[in-house]
Amino acid sequence: MADNKPSKFQQAITGEWHGLPSVFDVDGSHTGFNKVNRASVFEGDRTTYWMETDFQNVGPLRNRFDTAGARFEFGVVDSDQDRVYCGPDFMGSGRPYGLLVDSNYYSPGWNTDLRTVNLILPEHGLQVYSSQLFEADTLVAVFNGLYVVTQDHDTNPDTQKFVEDFLEQEKKNAKKPFILPVKHAGQWTGSLEVYDDQQNQVGTTDVVIDYTPTSLREANVTVTMTGAIERTFSYKRSRVDSVHTFEGPDVFGNARAYGRYLWSTQHFYGEAFKLKSRDTLIDENYTLCSVWQFYKSNKEKYTTFGVLQWQQGDNVLGARYIQENS
Repeated sequence: MADNKPSKFQQAITGEWHGLPSVFDVDGSHTGFNKVNRASVFEGDRTTYWMETDFQNVGPLRNRFDTAGARFEFGVVDSDQDRVYCGPDFMGSGRPYGLLVDSNYYSPGWNTDLRTVNLILPEHGLQVYSSQLFEADTLVAVFNGLYVVTQDHDTNPDTQKFVEDFLEQEKKNAKKPFILPVKHAGQWTGSLEVYDDQQNQVGTTDVVIDYTPTSLREANVTVTMTGAIERTFSYKRSRVDSVHTFEGPDVFGNARAYGRYLWSTQHFYGEAFKLKSRDTLIDENYTLCSVWQFYKSNKEKYTTFGVLQWQQGDNVLGARYIQENS
Protein backbone atom coordinates (compact mmCIF):
# COMPACT_ATOMS: atom_id res chain seq x y z
CA MET A 1 0.00 0.00 0.00
CA ALA A 2 1.49 3.30 -1.14
CA ASP A 3 2.82 5.68 1.52
CA ASN A 4 1.61 3.34 4.29
CA LYS A 5 -1.68 5.20 4.50
CA PRO A 6 -4.93 3.46 5.38
CA SER A 7 -7.61 3.17 2.71
CA LYS A 8 -10.65 5.41 2.83
CA PHE A 9 -12.78 2.57 4.16
CA GLN A 10 -10.17 1.66 6.78
CA GLN A 11 -10.21 5.26 7.99
CA ALA A 12 -14.02 5.20 8.14
CA ILE A 13 -14.15 2.08 10.34
CA THR A 14 -11.53 3.18 12.89
CA GLY A 15 -12.64 2.21 16.39
CA GLU A 16 -14.22 -0.78 18.12
CA TRP A 17 -17.58 -1.89 16.76
CA HIS A 18 -20.24 -3.49 18.96
CA GLY A 19 -23.20 -5.51 17.78
CA LEU A 20 -25.56 -8.37 18.52
CA PRO A 21 -26.15 -9.90 15.09
CA SER A 22 -28.91 -12.45 14.79
CA VAL A 23 -28.35 -16.00 13.61
CA PHE A 24 -31.03 -17.31 11.22
CA ASP A 25 -31.35 -20.79 9.81
CA VAL A 26 -31.90 -21.30 6.11
CA ASP A 27 -35.70 -21.13 6.50
CA GLY A 28 -35.50 -17.74 8.20
CA SER A 29 -36.15 -18.93 11.75
CA HIS A 30 -34.37 -16.87 14.41
CA THR A 31 -32.08 -19.18 16.41
CA GLY A 32 -30.51 -16.55 18.68
CA PHE A 33 -27.68 -14.02 18.74
CA ASN A 34 -23.93 -13.63 18.49
CA LYS A 35 -22.50 -10.84 20.65
CA VAL A 36 -19.59 -9.34 18.71
CA ASN A 37 -16.81 -6.84 19.38
CA ARG A 38 -14.50 -6.24 16.42
CA ALA A 39 -12.02 -3.80 14.93
CA SER A 40 -9.79 -3.38 11.90
CA VAL A 41 -6.52 -1.93 13.20
CA PHE A 42 -4.08 -0.09 10.91
CA GLU A 43 -0.52 -0.41 12.21
CA GLY A 44 1.53 1.39 9.57
CA ASP A 45 3.08 -1.54 7.76
CA ARG A 46 0.15 -3.91 8.31
CA THR A 47 -3.55 -4.11 9.11
CA THR A 48 -5.05 -6.63 11.52
CA TYR A 49 -8.73 -7.45 11.84
CA TRP A 50 -9.83 -9.00 15.13
CA MET A 51 -13.23 -10.20 16.28
CA GLU A 52 -14.51 -11.59 19.59
CA THR A 53 -17.72 -13.63 19.40
CA ASP A 54 -20.15 -14.99 21.96
CA PHE A 55 -22.77 -17.17 20.29
CA GLN A 56 -26.06 -17.21 22.17
CA ASN A 57 -28.17 -19.23 19.75
CA VAL A 58 -29.60 -22.76 19.88
CA GLY A 59 -29.84 -25.79 17.61
CA PRO A 60 -27.39 -27.24 15.08
CA LEU A 61 -26.04 -23.83 14.10
CA ARG A 62 -24.73 -23.30 17.64
CA ASN A 63 -22.46 -26.32 17.33
CA ARG A 64 -21.37 -25.24 13.88
CA PHE A 65 -20.42 -21.64 14.62
CA ASP A 66 -19.39 -21.52 18.29
CA THR A 67 -15.62 -21.14 18.60
CA ALA A 68 -15.37 -21.71 22.38
CA GLY A 69 -14.19 -18.17 22.93
CA ALA A 70 -11.34 -18.25 20.42
CA ARG A 71 -10.54 -14.75 19.14
CA PHE A 72 -10.58 -14.26 15.38
CA GLU A 73 -7.50 -12.50 14.01
CA PHE A 74 -6.40 -12.20 10.40
CA GLY A 75 -4.18 -9.96 8.33
CA VAL A 76 -5.66 -7.59 5.74
CA VAL A 77 -4.00 -6.23 2.62
CA ASP A 78 -5.71 -2.83 2.75
CA SER A 79 -6.34 -0.67 -0.31
CA ASP A 80 -9.08 1.39 -1.95
CA GLN A 81 -9.33 -1.24 -4.70
CA ASP A 82 -9.52 -4.42 -2.62
CA ARG A 83 -9.27 -5.54 1.00
CA VAL A 84 -7.62 -8.97 0.88
CA TYR A 85 -8.12 -11.25 3.90
CA CYS A 86 -5.02 -13.37 4.59
CA GLY A 87 -6.21 -15.83 7.23
CA PRO A 88 -6.05 -18.03 9.10
CA ASP A 89 -9.68 -17.36 10.07
CA PHE A 90 -10.94 -15.82 6.81
CA MET A 91 -9.47 -15.99 3.30
CA GLY A 92 -10.90 -13.91 0.48
CA SER A 93 -11.45 -10.25 -0.28
CA GLY A 94 -13.75 -7.25 0.04
CA ARG A 95 -14.56 -4.70 -2.66
CA PRO A 96 -14.97 -1.11 -1.36
CA TYR A 97 -17.40 1.43 -2.78
CA GLY A 98 -17.00 4.49 -0.59
CA LEU A 99 -18.52 3.56 2.77
CA LEU A 100 -19.74 0.18 1.49
CA VAL A 101 -17.69 -3.01 1.32
CA ASP A 102 -19.04 -6.07 -0.51
CA SER A 103 -16.97 -9.08 0.57
CA ASN A 104 -16.67 -12.74 -0.38
CA TYR A 105 -14.42 -15.03 1.66
CA TYR A 106 -14.07 -18.51 3.13
CA SER A 107 -14.14 -19.53 6.80
CA PRO A 108 -12.32 -22.83 7.49
CA GLY A 109 -13.64 -22.94 11.06
CA TRP A 110 -17.25 -22.64 9.93
CA ASN A 111 -16.74 -24.47 6.62
CA THR A 112 -18.74 -21.79 4.85
CA ASP A 113 -18.25 -19.34 2.03
CA LEU A 114 -19.51 -15.92 3.14
CA ARG A 115 -20.98 -13.02 1.21
CA THR A 116 -20.77 -10.08 3.65
CA VAL A 117 -22.05 -6.55 3.04
CA ASN A 118 -21.14 -3.73 5.44
CA LEU A 119 -22.44 -0.20 4.97
CA ILE A 120 -21.46 2.64 7.30
CA LEU A 121 -24.08 5.33 7.95
CA PRO A 122 -22.18 8.16 9.69
CA GLU A 123 -25.26 10.34 10.07
CA HIS A 124 -26.99 7.53 11.99
CA GLY A 125 -23.88 6.35 13.84
CA LEU A 126 -24.46 2.83 12.54
CA GLN A 127 -22.93 0.06 10.50
CA VAL A 128 -25.54 -2.08 8.71
CA TYR A 129 -24.10 -5.60 8.53
CA SER A 130 -25.11 -8.89 6.95
CA SER A 131 -23.49 -12.21 6.06
CA GLN A 132 -24.99 -14.95 3.95
CA LEU A 133 -23.20 -18.26 4.60
CA PHE A 134 -22.98 -20.94 1.92
CA GLU A 135 -21.76 -24.45 1.22
CA ALA A 136 -20.79 -23.94 -2.43
CA ASP A 137 -23.93 -22.14 -3.68
CA THR A 138 -26.31 -23.60 -1.07
CA LEU A 139 -27.36 -21.19 1.68
CA VAL A 140 -26.96 -22.64 5.18
CA ALA A 141 -27.38 -19.61 7.50
CA VAL A 142 -27.67 -15.83 7.68
CA PHE A 143 -26.17 -13.37 10.17
CA ASN A 144 -27.41 -9.78 10.30
CA GLY A 145 -27.65 -6.79 12.62
CA LEU A 146 -26.63 -3.22 13.35
CA TYR A 147 -23.37 -2.08 14.97
CA VAL A 148 -22.24 1.08 16.77
CA VAL A 149 -18.64 2.27 17.07
CA THR A 150 -16.71 3.51 20.11
CA GLN A 151 -13.24 4.91 20.70
CA ASP A 152 -13.04 4.58 24.51
CA HIS A 153 -15.19 1.60 25.46
CA ASP A 154 -12.58 0.06 27.77
CA THR A 155 -12.20 3.18 29.94
CA ASN A 156 -15.43 5.19 29.75
CA PRO A 157 -18.45 4.04 31.83
CA ASP A 158 -20.79 6.30 29.83
CA THR A 159 -19.70 4.64 26.60
CA GLN A 160 -20.14 1.22 28.14
CA LYS A 161 -23.70 2.14 29.19
CA PHE A 162 -24.43 3.47 25.68
CA VAL A 163 -23.33 0.16 24.15
CA GLU A 164 -25.27 -1.85 26.73
CA ASP A 165 -28.48 0.08 25.97
CA PHE A 166 -27.93 -0.27 22.22
CA LEU A 167 -27.48 -4.04 22.45
CA GLU A 168 -30.61 -4.35 24.58
CA GLN A 169 -32.55 -2.45 21.92
CA GLU A 170 -31.09 -4.67 19.21
CA LYS A 171 -32.28 -7.73 21.10
CA LYS A 172 -35.85 -6.40 20.91
CA ASN A 173 -35.71 -5.33 17.26
CA ALA A 174 -33.71 -8.13 15.67
CA LYS A 175 -36.52 -10.68 15.42
CA LYS A 176 -39.01 -8.28 13.87
CA PRO A 177 -39.94 -9.39 10.35
CA PHE A 178 -39.46 -7.32 7.21
CA ILE A 179 -43.02 -6.09 6.69
CA LEU A 180 -43.79 -2.81 4.95
CA PRO A 181 -46.80 -0.66 5.95
CA VAL A 182 -49.85 -2.90 5.80
CA LYS A 183 -52.68 -0.37 5.48
CA HIS A 184 -51.15 3.04 4.80
CA ALA A 185 -50.07 4.40 1.44
CA GLY A 186 -47.05 6.68 1.29
CA GLN A 187 -43.62 7.37 -0.19
CA TRP A 188 -40.01 6.55 0.47
CA THR A 189 -37.65 9.30 -0.64
CA GLY A 190 -33.91 9.77 -0.50
CA SER A 191 -30.66 9.95 -2.41
CA LEU A 192 -28.44 6.96 -3.20
CA GLU A 193 -24.74 7.16 -4.00
CA VAL A 194 -23.95 5.58 -7.37
CA TYR A 195 -20.71 3.75 -8.24
CA ASP A 196 -19.78 2.19 -11.58
CA ASP A 197 -18.16 -1.19 -12.16
CA GLN A 198 -14.71 0.37 -11.66
CA GLN A 199 -15.68 1.51 -8.11
CA ASN A 200 -15.77 5.16 -9.19
CA GLN A 201 -18.54 7.33 -7.82
CA VAL A 202 -20.45 8.69 -10.81
CA GLY A 203 -22.95 10.77 -8.85
CA THR A 204 -26.17 10.23 -6.97
CA THR A 205 -29.67 9.23 -7.90
CA ASP A 206 -32.77 10.63 -6.21
CA VAL A 207 -35.32 7.92 -5.45
CA VAL A 208 -39.07 8.18 -4.93
CA ILE A 209 -40.99 4.97 -4.16
CA ASP A 210 -44.76 5.41 -4.36
CA TYR A 211 -46.46 2.68 -2.37
CA THR A 212 -50.17 1.81 -2.13
CA PRO A 213 -51.46 -1.33 -0.36
CA THR A 214 -54.25 -3.16 -2.18
CA SER A 215 -54.73 -5.88 0.44
CA LEU A 216 -53.11 -6.89 3.72
CA ARG A 217 -50.36 -8.72 1.78
CA GLU A 218 -50.19 -6.84 -1.52
CA ALA A 219 -49.27 -3.38 -2.77
CA ASN A 220 -48.76 -1.46 -6.00
CA VAL A 221 -45.31 0.14 -6.21
CA THR A 222 -43.72 2.65 -8.59
CA VAL A 223 -40.00 3.47 -8.30
CA THR A 224 -38.70 6.68 -9.88
CA MET A 225 -34.93 7.26 -10.10
CA THR A 226 -33.45 10.53 -11.40
CA GLY A 227 -29.84 11.65 -11.66
CA ALA A 228 -26.93 9.31 -12.34
CA ILE A 229 -29.51 6.57 -12.97
CA GLU A 230 -32.70 7.50 -14.82
CA ARG A 231 -35.42 4.86 -14.52
CA THR A 232 -39.07 4.45 -13.65
CA PHE A 233 -40.58 1.03 -13.06
CA SER A 234 -43.74 -0.36 -11.49
CA TYR A 235 -44.76 -3.69 -10.05
CA LYS A 236 -47.29 -5.48 -7.91
CA ARG A 237 -45.69 -6.60 -4.69
CA SER A 238 -47.00 -9.45 -2.53
CA ARG A 239 -45.86 -11.29 0.59
CA VAL A 240 -46.49 -14.76 1.98
CA ASP A 241 -44.71 -15.15 5.31
CA SER A 242 -41.04 -14.29 4.63
CA VAL A 243 -41.24 -14.69 0.84
CA HIS A 244 -41.93 -11.60 -1.28
CA THR A 245 -42.74 -11.54 -5.00
CA PHE A 246 -42.60 -8.84 -7.67
CA GLU A 247 -45.20 -9.50 -10.36
CA GLY A 248 -44.74 -6.88 -13.10
CA PRO A 249 -45.51 -5.24 -15.37
CA ASP A 250 -41.97 -3.78 -15.40
CA VAL A 251 -40.02 -6.10 -13.09
CA PHE A 252 -40.48 -9.72 -12.07
CA GLY A 253 -38.70 -11.58 -9.31
CA ASN A 254 -38.76 -12.63 -5.68
CA ALA A 255 -37.20 -11.98 -2.31
CA ARG A 256 -36.71 -13.59 1.07
CA ALA A 257 -36.55 -11.93 4.46
CA TYR A 258 -34.37 -12.83 7.42
CA GLY A 259 -35.62 -10.64 10.24
CA ARG A 260 -35.43 -6.96 9.29
CA TYR A 261 -33.38 -7.69 6.16
CA LEU A 262 -34.75 -8.52 2.71
CA TRP A 263 -32.71 -9.86 -0.22
CA SER A 264 -34.26 -9.73 -3.68
CA THR A 265 -33.56 -10.31 -7.36
CA GLN A 266 -35.72 -8.34 -9.81
CA HIS A 267 -35.59 -8.82 -13.58
CA PHE A 268 -36.60 -5.98 -15.89
CA TYR A 269 -39.09 -7.22 -18.48
CA GLY A 270 -37.78 -7.37 -22.05
CA GLU A 271 -34.22 -6.34 -21.08
CA ALA A 272 -30.92 -7.97 -20.15
CA PHE A 273 -31.06 -5.92 -16.96
CA LYS A 274 -31.67 -6.89 -13.34
CA LEU A 275 -31.47 -5.55 -9.81
CA LYS A 276 -30.15 -7.42 -6.78
CA SER A 277 -30.95 -5.69 -3.51
CA ARG A 278 -30.50 -5.81 0.23
CA ASP A 279 -33.03 -3.63 2.05
CA THR A 280 -33.01 -3.19 5.82
CA LEU A 281 -35.62 -1.64 8.11
CA ILE A 282 -33.34 0.24 10.52
CA ASP A 283 -35.97 1.76 12.83
CA GLU A 284 -39.66 1.70 13.73
CA ASN A 285 -40.45 4.46 11.20
CA TYR A 286 -39.96 2.17 8.19
CA THR A 287 -36.66 3.88 7.30
CA LEU A 288 -34.93 1.77 4.65
CA CYS A 289 -31.20 1.30 4.31
CA SER A 290 -30.92 0.13 0.71
CA VAL A 291 -28.09 -1.48 -1.22
CA TRP A 292 -29.09 -1.90 -4.87
CA GLN A 293 -26.77 -3.50 -7.42
CA PHE A 294 -27.70 -3.31 -11.09
CA TYR A 295 -26.48 -5.77 -13.72
CA LYS A 296 -26.54 -5.50 -17.51
CA SER A 297 -25.97 -8.67 -19.55
CA ASN A 298 -25.17 -10.37 -16.22
CA LYS A 299 -22.25 -7.99 -15.62
CA GLU A 300 -22.01 -5.40 -12.85
CA LYS A 301 -23.25 -1.98 -14.01
CA TYR A 302 -23.96 0.11 -10.90
CA THR A 303 -23.72 -0.30 -7.12
CA THR A 304 -25.95 2.14 -5.24
CA PHE A 305 -26.71 2.63 -1.57
CA GLY A 306 -28.19 5.03 0.95
CA VAL A 307 -31.14 5.73 3.24
CA LEU A 308 -34.77 6.20 2.18
CA GLN A 309 -37.19 7.95 4.56
CA TRP A 310 -40.86 6.94 4.82
CA GLN A 311 -43.57 9.58 4.54
CA GLN A 312 -46.92 8.15 5.59
CA GLY A 313 -50.08 8.90 3.63
CA ASP A 314 -53.70 7.84 4.00
CA ASN A 315 -55.05 4.62 5.44
CA VAL A 316 -56.32 2.99 2.24
CA LEU A 317 -57.59 -0.19 3.92
CA GLY A 318 -59.96 1.22 6.50
CA ALA A 319 -62.95 -0.53 8.02
CA ARG A 320 -65.65 -1.73 5.62
CA TYR A 321 -69.37 -1.72 6.28
CA ILE A 322 -72.47 -3.24 4.78
CA GLN A 323 -75.45 -0.95 4.53
CA GLU A 324 -78.46 -2.82 5.84
CA ASN A 325 -81.75 -2.37 4.00
CA SER A 326 -84.42 -0.80 6.17
